[in-house]
Amino acid sequence: MEVTNKFRTLPAIDKLLSIVAADPEIRHYPHELLTVCLRQAVADARTRIKHGDGNAGSTDSIIRAAKILLREQAGSSLRRVINATGVVLHTNLGRAPLSKRAQECVTGIMEGYSTLEYAVESGQRGSRYAHVVEPICHLTGAEDALVVNNNAAAVLLVLSALARGREVIVSRGELVEIGGSFRVPDVLRQSGATLVEVGTTNKTHLADYEQAIGPNTAAILKVHTSNYCIIGFTSQPEGTELAALAHKHNLPVIEDLGSGTLLPLTAGGQTEPAVKERLQLGFDVLTFSGDKLLGAGQAGIIAGKRPYIELMKKQPLLRAVRIDKLSLAALEGTFKDYIIGSPGQDVPVLAMLNADKPVLEQRADRLKELIVNLNAGFATEVVQLNSPAGGGALPAAVLNGYGVTVTHKNLRTEELESRLRQRTIPIVTRIREDKVIFDVRCLLERDLPDIANALGAL
Repeated sequence: MEVTNKFRTLPAIDKLLSIVAADPEIRHYPHELLTVCLRQAVADARTRIKHGDGNAGSTDSIIRAAKILLREQAGSSLRRVINATGVVLHTNLGRAPLSKRAQECVTGIMEGYSTLEYAVESGQRGSRYAHVVEPICHLTGAEDALVVNNNAAAVLLVLSALARGREVIVSRGELVEIGGSFRVPDVLRQSGATLVEVGTTNKTHLADYEQAIGPNTAAILKVHTSNYCIIGFTSQPEGTELAALAHKHNLPVIEDLGSGTLLPLTAGGQTEPAVKERLQLGFDVLTFSGDKLLGAGQAGIIAGKRPYIELMKKQPLLRAVRIDKLSLAALEGTFKDYIIGSPGQDVPVLAMLNADKPVLEQRADRLKELIVNLNAGFATEVVQLNSPAGGGALPAAVLNGYGVTVTHKNLRTEELESRLRQRTIPIVTRIREDKVIFDVRCLLERDLPDIANALGAL
């Protein structure tokens, strides 16, 4: 009976609307949106009353709740976060952060019209791919190139153009699964090609490939295991051997490099093959991501021999998976970092992967100092940390660095982590041994005072 009486005291929507009509904080919102948020706030109050919250249901509390809902509507769900996890290519946090040059390229294109498919010299229609083909060929030694919206699309386009209705030979040890349960066999089926598995999980010999070649074979596909490692009693043919075998039978040899890098890269004790090196071994077509070790936005890059690339350009599928202008601008800007800049410093992913331990320790000391100066009762300690590269890249790499642990006597660790995560600019951390950990590897200079201010506000 008491709950029913509390339900009856809930204010009517018309009354709430008349009250907020003079509120300068929210009266500028559209009437329809304001009504929706007030109704939601009343419904939430009704639920809290039902579950025994005796303080729910007042007019002031409902209006406060409606204001929060309105701010959420006005804000952006996709927003900047501070990555204090130490994971450089954090898939959930957008993978590679863009360089300053790439950001400038994207901003310039956002502000108006562009030469996306316009040839200034002739005044005629141009190709969107022309903006990046030359840089790709320059950096990789490829004869020609294409870009699409991601690497899965790149592999799909390659197989659709070169192997639809025919067989593609793949080692069993390379039938990888990437994020979202998306598997290489699935891509093959979607392309219209038939998968022919050879070898075993840990060992595939050149003879296995040769025995599988038949009249219906269209290509040999090698998949770089960029998101896992098989170690121990293992064997795979050298790239030169595989290329020689394919060419002996007039077949193309394709490699999906996954998180391919443009430069020879060693990080955390693991070495990643560069695109140029793989092409020099004799591979005809390579595909790789733009937003991983390369350090640009999301893209799938196809580089290789011109006759095969020409076949892909004629595929109707190309239009369905084509890259958009903002991703293209980010890619072009990143290529400029490699060609005219200092990629090890200018491309954030490369700088973060190869950050020196003394630099990271100094950054951790600076963050601790800022937190201690708050005099807000936080217990802090600079500690050594290990973190993965992330993003399905360098799976065996162990990145040694530093971070700062934080606890507070009046806040549970989970509560502290949650509050930081739910800020307007979320701060994403780790928890270890009942302490919140700020790994400084991926933190920018501006992030340090932001973290201290966020802790102070708690």
